[in-house]
Amino acid sequence: MIEEGITRDAANNNMEAAIADYLRCPDEWHLQRVVRDGSRLVHHFANLYALDRPKEDVLQAGFEGLIKSVKRYDPERGVAFATYASHCIMGEIRHYIRKEAAFYRPGWAADLQGRVDRFIEECLKQTGNVPAVSEIAAALNVREEGVIQAMRAGLVSLEDIDISKIHSLRYESFHLPIEDIIVLGQALEKLSALQRRVIGLLFYRDMTQNEVAEELGISQRKVSRILNKSLKIMAEFISVFRKRP
Repeated sequence: MIEEGITRDAANNNMEAAIADYLRCPDEWHLQRVVRDGSRLVHHFANLYALDRPKEDVLQAGFEGLIKSVKRYDPERGVAFATYASHCIMGEIRHYIRKEAAFYRPGWAADLQGRVDRFIEECLKQTGNVPAVSEIAAALNVREEGVIQAMRAGLVSLEDIDISKIHSLRYESFHLPIEDIIVLGQALEKLSALQRRVIGLLFYRDMTQNEVAEELGISQRKVSRILNKSLKIMAEFISVFRKRP
């Protein structure tokens, strides 16, 4: 990971000096210097986004992003090279992961990964720095080990993810804790497509049973039966889940 404080600032300063020299003299030696100084960013994003992928492949994607940033960087735009390079490296690694992902990624994982992406983008935009995992965890109210586990979703099977580590750091009023969101998502996956549709219309779109019946072309009585059965299935799953050690 990228070190905090003065070490991170020093690393960014080295990168800025290296790219400035390369722009004045764009030869192979100066290019390699930029790559060497930018390798911290490559390893940072590789560790965050692809802890369980073959390291060489992910790192290669990251270094391709770094090289692209060198070739495309325009200092006249007023953006620090470290910030621009971070976008390019992150983009290449994320593109590689999306292409290679072979496992199902549940909705809660996709949402959390999206929040991580947006927070990193916001940090780059506001400060020009890449946030450490501790900073991401604090901002998203998720334990550090939970952030790491969530980022594995889609790269490994759900059985290989320790969901118990994905837990909130603190209680927030009017916000469902991430651990409850996960349990709720898992419970919903136990339902049929029609059952999930009914639950979604009733509780997420706030429709009445009559409105749902009209939307789906079924009777209100059937909607009521589907609702009752769905809630029973979910309650049973949650009860069993809560009893796990």
